[in-house]
Amino acid sequence: MNIRAAEEESAQEIHIPADIDWEMLDKSKFFFLGAALFSGVSATLYPVVLVKTRQQVAQAQISGIRTAFSIVKHEGFRALYRGFGTSLMGTIPARALYMAALEVTKSSVGSATVNFGIPEPTASAIANAVAGLSAAMAAQLVWTPVDVVSQRLMVQGTHPSCSSPCRYVNGIDAFRKIVKTDGPKGLYRGFGISILTYAPSNAMWWASYSVAQRLVWGGIACYFRKKDDESNDNGNSNNNNTIRPDSKTVMAVQGVSAAMAGGVSALITMPLDTIKTRLQVLDGEENGRRGPTIGQTVRNLIKEGGWLACYRGLGPRWASMSMSATTMITTYEFLKRLSAKNQESLV
Repeated sequence: MNIRAAEEESAQEIHIPADIDWEMLDKSKFFFLGAALFSGVSATLYPVVLVKTRQQVAQAQISGIRTAFSIVKHEGFRALYRGFGTSLMGTIPARALYMAALEVTKSSVGSATVNFGIPEPTASAIANAVAGLSAAMAAQLVWTPVDVVSQRLMVQGTHPSCSSPCRYVNGIDAFRKIVKTDGPKGLYRGFGISILTYAPSNAMWWASYSVAQRLVWGGIACYFRKKDDESNDNGNSNNNNTIRPDSKTVMAVQGVSAAMAGGVSALITMPLDTIKTRLQVLDGEENGRRGPTIGQTVRNLIKEGGWLACYRGLGPRWASMSMSATTMITTYEFLKRLSAKNQESLV
């Protein structure tokens, strides 16, 4: 697609490879390659997620680096991947559901908004936001139970900072004990606040990503425009006003835009994520008592460290979301190009 990358008076136009919608994808290739690629991404980022989770359930503020060193020192390096098998088994179907909902919604809403006469940049941001919202809501049906089980395993350790009073052998054992104690609804503890956390976060992320891409491309166009003006002043006129970036430049822009969007989303939704993690991890298993409510969780956090306690784990989450967003979007766009039915039409 063509993007007017600077203000309207700019003579420069950026031509980037065409976007790939749902109808252009080979679905079997898309889901198979997606499962493999995103499993690798999850494995790379899992230790950061585990450290963030430990920070959120700790009774005192401890830095992410100290938490990571403490885990390795007292529990060994393998503890950084505690619960990973359970997380991975759930991530594959959740990712498939997420990607399907994202692409179907994006194509449908994008076409509808353009037909209503909405300008293309605004239509793209709206389509991305609605697609992110619907994809997050669909994926949470799978992700919430996986989160509950894997996070219980994450905070389980031999060090006193690990607060879970119940011991689990593995993911299956944790699943059985949670269902026995709380029933099936125990697997969906924090589901409501997960939706409140991830649905707006995803909508914000995809909309921010769309806007950030245009801003970055706009900056690049302005840079080339200045170079062109300097060439004209020196008598070296360039009649070619179309910039055709190579695939490496396109990936770099996508990565930078994703990191910007990820950082913004992490900052805004951090308190909700901390409350959600507390609800899912702090047990209702002792003496048959019920788990804490949202109000109790918020009061406990404020009692422990004021409103700043809601931002425990912000560093690892910021790093995780920015790295995850950058890795995810470059992997995702690469996956879509690999899975396109007609490769020749992408140039």
